[in-house]
Amino acid sequence: MFARPIARRTLMSGCSMLVATAMMPRPLAAATLAEGGSLPPAQPLPLGNVRLMPSDFATAVDANHRYLLGLSADRLLHNFRKYAGLEPRAEIYGGWESDSLAGHTLGHYLTALTLMHAQVGDPECRRRADYIVAELAEAQAKRGSGYVGALGRKRKGESAIVDGEEIFPEIMRGEIRSGGFDLNGSWSPLYTVHKLFAGLLDVHQAWGNRQALTVLIGLATYFERVFAALDDAQMQAVLGCEYGGLNESYAELYARTKDPRWLKVAERIWDRRVLDPLAAREDKLAGFHANTQVPKLVGSARLWELTGQEKYRTAARFFWDRVTGHHSYVIGGNADREYFFGPDRIAGALSEATCEHCNTYNMLKLTRQLFSWAPDGALFDYYERAHLNHTLSQINPRNRGFTYFTPMLSGAAREYAPAGEEGFVCCGGSGMEAHAKHGDSIFWESGSMLMVNLYIPAQAKWAKARAVVTLDTGYPYGSDAQLAFTALGRPGRFAVALRIPGWAAGRETVTVNGESVNVTRRAGYAVVERRWKEGDTIAISLPLDLRMETAQGGGPVAMLRGPLVLAADLGAADTPWTGIEPALVGDTPLAGFVPTASPGSYDTRGVIRPADLGFVPFYRQYDRRSAVYFRRFTDAEWRVEEAAYAAEQQRQKDVAARSIDIMHFGEMQPERDHGLESEQSWPVSYRGRNGRDVRSGGYMAFTLKARSGPLILQATYWGEDRNRGFDILVNDVKVASELLKGESPGKFVDVDYPLPVALTRGKAALRIRVVPHDGQTAGPMFGARLLAAKAGETR
Repeated sequence: MFARPIARRTLMSGCSMLVATAMMPRPLAAATLAEGGSLPPAQPLPLGNVRLMPSDFATAVDANHRYLLGLSADRLLHNFRKYAGLEPRAEIYGGWESDSLAGHTLGHYLTALTLMHAQVGDPECRRRADYIVAELAEAQAKRGSGYVGALGRKRKGESAIVDGEEIFPEIMRGEIRSGGFDLNGSWSPLYTVHKLFAGLLDVHQAWGNRQALTVLIGLATYFERVFAALDDAQMQAVLGCEYGGLNESYAELYARTKDPRWLKVAERIWDRRVLDPLAAREDKLAGFHANTQVPKLVGSARLWELTGQEKYRTAARFFWDRVTGHHSYVIGGNADREYFFGPDRIAGALSEATCEHCNTYNMLKLTRQLFSWAPDGALFDYYERAHLNHTLSQINPRNRGFTYFTPMLSGAAREYAPAGEEGFVCCGGSGMEAHAKHGDSIFWESGSMLMVNLYIPAQAKWAKARAVVTLDTGYPYGSDAQLAFTALGRPGRFAVALRIPGWAAGRETVTVNGESVNVTRRAGYAVVERRWKEGDTIAISLPLDLRMETAQGGGPVAMLRGPLVLAADLGAADTPWTGIEPALVGDTPLAGFVPTASPGSYDTRGVIRPADLGFVPFYRQYDRRSAVYFRRFTDAEWRVEEAAYAAEQQRQKDVAARSIDIMHFGEMQPERDHGLESEQSWPVSYRGRNGRDVRSGGYMAFTLKARSGPLILQATYWGEDRNRGFDILVNDVKVASELLKGESPGKFVDVDYPLPVALTRGKAALRIRVVPHDGQTAGPMFGARLLAAKAGETR
């Protein structure tokens, strides 16, 4: 049996101002609800019917609104016009927009404009979106092939970027060269195409712009021809390069047009290497780039809605279960250095490169889809966790900047790209969208039942009851939330469901008009069914106790108060932090937390080592350094830990005393001073340390000062990097063939390579060369130094 179709952007329908929403004439049916059991499918109230009242979420929307209006549509359209043979109307933006990924930002921008128009009702957002669509139509007509785009391409051996459209005839001829993010010299081209697809779909959905659908059908037809030229093996080779949620876009185009050709294309966009194991309920996510995968599952969920094929639902739900239950940090984000690691290994993956925002943005989209099929409060427990603690931390309302990563490493600071800075990275695009729709999941309806999923101050029109509802709350700082029927044009008997977070289950209280009532508890909700009238209120009070939560897989703990993740404040972001990673010490650490006058904040007394710290809401630490995860020790264990720390400090002093020369990778002056030369090599930063890696076909070479006597070359690696093979040569003589095996989880490791005395005798300097094995990566190396050897350390 086919599942019922659900519009991709239900949240954007009805996007007129609150006062102008039309009411449905049919009467409400009385809900019959039994204790326990499932709830009927649900859909959110349209975003255009929801207005946020003052809160940190409304502040984020306002900051993003100003950011969107500060962008230039003509600058984002530069390459679309240029590559179509039209004169650009403004110079191109920098950053990724000046690279071969150009065009992805415009797709995000279209979606963000439609969402912001719905959320705040600003007609300028609609005007800009319609203008962009008209410009795209002109560029598409000029090309004459159906294609329209801005993506670029770097030809082999050339540095200039040219029109990326030229890769697609090559692909149709079977000339396919993919490296995961590079397809025939273009950076994730189908990812960029998907962003444009999605933006055009959203403009069409938002207010019925037919030109957007016309442009989209031309573009879809173009890529239908590209894919039709490929056999199954060639198609899988193409899908090995990031393609965003292109399967979702083709599926949605089918839902809009009912043309089965689009569904055929959507089902063919199925990356077997990733999706087949998920459909078989196998977690093989480790090593995969995280955000490359999440949109595929959003598309898989949409395909289940349209076809009823069980593999699509199984893959989407199993993926969600595994990621949220076994691959996620306490703030709801996932992945380290953009990649999934093995399940339940959070303790070994606390770095400054965790929690890419795009991942969480797409996980929240997937969560909404799964919830719409079978409402369950547990789904929105995750949604609330990630929405509050990760999404809200991603925009700095002071400078309207977006983060890429949200670090979980103690002492790390977030890096916000200020408004107007020309980075235009993927997370800036997803940030544009995320902070244009904070009202989209507060209120839902399931049959004749009104559901409250998020406790965010807001007012909404509920068309089914001709009602205006007002949600008044100070949550998550205050315990209480009250929903009032400010207007009720059709009084009657129906149900209202208030989500009970899992951490509060059994301890909540619910009242109607100030009086305690009996509730039905069902699928994580307190449900009250009665005859409602205008002026009625229903309220819930939730216990906001301080608690500890262990990282998935064990190890360190984090502190929470209700849904709010707390973090130790380690000082200003612009001040370097060189302290010891703080730890919790004692048998009852919670007893040492004392509330302050500031809501959601605590001082500690005697339970943090090496010294007490203040704890504050994590998401608000825009310009501060944080500690989120803490190792726990008894007093006796801490004394051992202190001794181990002292021993490591002494080892480092010994190494420093024997050091002749040190190479600091990824830093401009040290690399210049040591004559760094490289090809296919890039600087990296991880856990507070800079490094450099080398990709297959490249090398890096640098010079270290030497002196007489036995010498050791010492290189530093991250202990979990594995399956990376490379050779190390000194003065063109191979001294080591290294294969990193990931045998030292959670720490950096120093590896010593004793050098033959005959190789170094009489040399004042040594030229070090690092060359990866074919198809592999060298490093990253996070430092290299030449040491005077101790007795017995040479060869």
